[in-house]
Amino acid sequence: MTGITLSAEQIRRAPPEVRRWIERELATSLGFQVQATDSQRQPAQLAACSHDELAAVLALIQGAFPVVNVFFELGRKGTSFAQDRLEAYRLSDIEHHTRLQGPEQVIACLNLIDDSFHRVRGSTDVSFYGLDGDYCFVATETQQNIRRLWFDLIGRAEMTTSPTGAASVEREPRPANDLPSASGAPVMQPQ
Repeated sequence: MTGITLSAEQIRRAPPEVRRWIERELATSLGFQVQATDSQRQPAQLAACSHDELAAVLALIQGAFPVVNVFFELGRKGTSFAQDRLEAYRLSDIEHHTRLQGPEQVIACLNLIDDSFHRVRGSTDVSFYGLDGDYCFVATETQQNIRRLWFDLIGRAEMTTSPTGAASVEREPRPANDLPSASGAPVMQPQ
């Protein structure tokens, strides 16, 4: 067996097909299921969604509880790759966390999110997510903005009014690594 060491600069300067090959090799070595792809086929372009776009998407899907759960699952930290530009999530993990009944239900929810995203953008040029085998991918910026949206909506302290009319804080916000499960109970996110 022979091994080589490449610097980050050497990898950046490599032709795109070499960089894709290195990414596939790394993904395979980390246990991702990588399907052979046709060298002529280009992968779908993934969108880096802004906070405002995600808030608009959430407004469109808010009546569909399972879809909202899948949406917020993508705010969890996934497995970063492609020079930390993408986050990967196992469909089976999303299925388990949202209590859906199979990967096809997860994909149906992802498709509804994608359709809502296209309505918000007014274009179908880029996708909200990508699929590869048992993995779903979103741009890291999208993941971070979903997480930020979650804490903007839920992470604030709840205000209550005392009998004297003065506002007071009833509880502290959840810790930054605390996201809800489908039941609404907090689930500690691995670091």
